[in-house]
Amino acid sequence: MGTVVLTMKASVIEMFLVLLVTGIHSNKEMTKKIKRLKFNVPQINCDVKAGKIINPEFIVKCPAGCQDPKYHVYGTDVYASYSSVCGAAVHSGVLDNSGGKILVRKVAGQSGYKGSYSNGVQSLSLPRWRESFIVSESKPQKGVTYPSALTYSSSKSPAAKAGETTKAYERPSVPGTTAQPVTLMQVLAVTTAEATHTTLPKPSPSTASTTSSPRPQPMGHRSREMDLWSTPTYTSSQNRPGANPGVQRQDSSGAAFQKPVEADVSLGFVPKEELSTQSLEPVSLGDPNCKVDLSFLIDGSSSIGKRRFRIQKQFLADIAQALDIGPAGPLMGVVQYGDNPATHFNLRTHTNSRDLKTAIEKITQRGGLANAGRAISFVTKNFFSKANGNRGGSPNVAVVLVDGWPTDKVEEASRLARESGINIFFITIEGAVENEKQYVPEPNFVNKAVCRTNGFYSFHVQSWFGLHKTLQPLVKRVCDTERLACSKTCLNSADVGFVIDGSSSVGTGNFRTVLQFVANLSKEFEISDTDTRVGAVQYTYEQRLEFGFDKYSSKADVLNAIKRVGYWSGGTSTGAAINYALEQLFKKSKPNKRKLMILITDGRSYDDVRIPALAAHLKGVITYAVGVAWAAQEELEVIATHPARDHSFFVDDFDNLYQYVSRIIRNICTEFNSQPRN
Repeated sequence: MGTVVLTMKASVIEMFLVLLVTGIHSNKEMTKKIKRLKFNVPQINCDVKAGKIINPEFIVKCPAGCQDPKYHVYGTDVYASYSSVCGAAVHSGVLDNSGGKILVRKVAGQSGYKGSYSNGVQSLSLPRWRESFIVSESKPQKGVTYPSALTYSSSKSPAAKAGETTKAYERPSVPGTTAQPVTLMQVLAVTTAEATHTTLPKPSPSTASTTSSPRPQPMGHRSREMDLWSTPTYTSSQNRPGANPGVQRQDSSGAAFQKPVEADVSLGFVPKEELSTQSLEPVSLGDPNCKVDLSFLIDGSSSIGKRRFRIQKQFLADIAQALDIGPAGPLMGVVQYGDNPATHFNLRTHTNSRDLKTAIEKITQRGGLANAGRAISFVTKNFFSKANGNRGGSPNVAVVLVDGWPTDKVEEASRLARESGINIFFITIEGAVENEKQYVPEPNFVNKAVCRTNGFYSFHVQSWFGLHKTLQPLVKRVCDTERLACSKTCLNSADVGFVIDGSSSVGTGNFRTVLQFVANLSKEFEISDTDTRVGAVQYTYEQRLEFGFDKYSSKADVLNAIKRVGYWSGGTSTGAAINYALEQLFKKSKPNKRKLMILITDGRSYDDVRIPALAAHLKGVITYAVGVAWAAQEELEVIATHPARDHSFFVDDFDNLYQYVSRIIRNICTEFNSQPRN
């Protein structure tokens, strides 16, 4: 009996020792896990916006792939809190596309955010936002406590209603103090969940996102605990990544995982309400540093083929994204050409990059020949009009994409476009090889078409697969408004005819003063064969053409010609001089040029000026009358275009003529800027 009792006692002791050892081992494992959880850096997805995180300063780990343009970033260096945290980190250069840890610090909202292209990410401009943040390397600062889990903003969160937060573990509030205890039952509950939870249920087709927004919608945020304890359910080969961005996403390896149907708060999942964005996404007003009106002429000819046409469309979509389209920045329309051109959408149709990209995706190929010259003529006559959204004060730019070579001639159409103030750019892809050049209807067509032949306005790409390499250089050039030489302005779009009184009352010395006044006015204009042109007529009883509009094509030549004008002497027949200028000077003016007549006289005319002046006004000649000394004020007002107060000037002495140069130029430009560009 005693032996039996001793045996039972030994068995009990042995069982106790086994349980004790097992418990110690389990406690060690639990302690290790607790420590690991305690110091783990929270991980977030690429689509998490800084504004959804309440913490003012935190360290997080970003996954790979956040360089994707669907993760929107607003600003440069200082980012609006509506930006993707990880996207901003890549844009700033703190991270590359492989991901990593970053330190994020919230700062005050800014009055404006400037977009830029950096490190493979195009950030957008934004007028203002309520909160900002900056990103730096994940080096903890001394004395600062960083959260082990993030607190997300969600007023409807079940956890918030229960008086909880999404933080599972916290560091001590003061360095060196003891961490908040985690009970054994809490860890066991999580461990049990880890053992039993292997996959997440797939959503039924009815739960898939059906949002109509053209931009991919956020998938929601996974908390740190979700990354640790859950295993994503990967889709089958029938559900490839990208098939429906509202239902699935890709991890860094390229595999897609499904969004869970329910979010279990007890396992640390973010509540369902946090999966949707509470505020509407701000729409950019556009980059104010690139305020241009753009027309893209795309090649829809049969020779291009479907594959290359898709590449061309993707290039356009990338351009739209990089430009940051908006009413305060660039506006963009698209014309497709084949046998005949057609406008897909004009400048006022889509006023943000998102809508524009969606519209580009819907463009279908027209087929036919590649009549680029006909398309350029179409754009010159129809596209850049006020009705189509042309803003008047913004440069006009037309970018022509050509597969190989056009099937018609482009020189004359391009010349008229340039003279209308349109900056012609050409992008040629896969040009003619030596044995194909015999089929090109117009050799050297690019240099005959572009605004200037200095290389600034043309790109040649060897292969369609290299087209994307021209994106950033093209964006930079079309936004460089200082170098858009063909833009139509008050100083580069006119034919300016000077009608100079050479009567005896002027005298030789004063005549030289008048010529200096003419030269000073001419210096203000941009003079060339495609910009402003200058001509001059001298009159007494008779009239003489000193030089016509087509005589000189540079400012230096015009100024030298003015110096060489000789004083004639005689009577004063101003009416006859106006008729002569209309016939010999302005009759040869180009139809798309503004016609400006600047008449200088020192006395009353011997003949009637009313009928000649009316004829000038009816022919669209804007007349400025400048009277000196004995000139009749009422005659000046009759000669001048209405309103006379803006077009007639009187000075009591020849030596004071110079004072009116700036005023006349200012009035010319004010009048120009109040009219449509074309």
